[in-house]
Amino acid sequence: MERAREARYEGAVPVLETARLRLRAHRIEDHAARTAILSDLEVTRYLGGRPLTGEEVWRRLLQFIGLWNLLGYGYWAVEEKDTGLYVGDIGFADFHRDMQPSLVGMLEFGWVLAAHSHGKGYASEAVAAATAWGAQHFGALRVVCIISPENLASIRVAEKAGFRLWQETTYHDAPTLVFSR
Repeated sequence: MERAREARYEGAVPVLETARLRLRAHRIEDHAARTAILSDLEVTRYLGGRPLTGEEVWRRLLQFIGLWNLLGYGYWAVEEKDTGLYVGDIGFADFHRDMQPSLVGMLEFGWVLAAHSHGKGYASEAVAAATAWGAQHFGALRVVCIISPENLASIRVAEKAGFRLWQETTYHDAPTLVFSR
């Protein structure tokens, strides 16, 4: 039963490929690697400022699967094509965030990559592939991403992908920048 459900789910998520990366459906087998990535303070310092527990990572995995099933879009697992190594997540969401400005009616876009893959250009490569897919499927719908003002690397990636600063706000009592495309 597990394998049939996994196969049905994977069939609903498009696979995107770049020169070095594959964006694919998340799998149960990704949980250990996701937990290692999201328990690394270097990765989470701009995502709430604390490492996540295995339980929190599991819930996010279920959330990602739910997005595709309910909305027809969501987050992909990012893996290196050559090695098959899982290196992070990227995609679109509607998280119903309680923040101003409201993001209702917009697609929220985000990414997170393992610390060992930082500085290799993977984020820019994956963002380009995912936003191209989004442009084909959502047309002129506004796409936004929220980034900590201190996360200069992600700001550079967003700007390179055509996102521009739209609003400055606070989210969970932390200064937050909202970029739009």
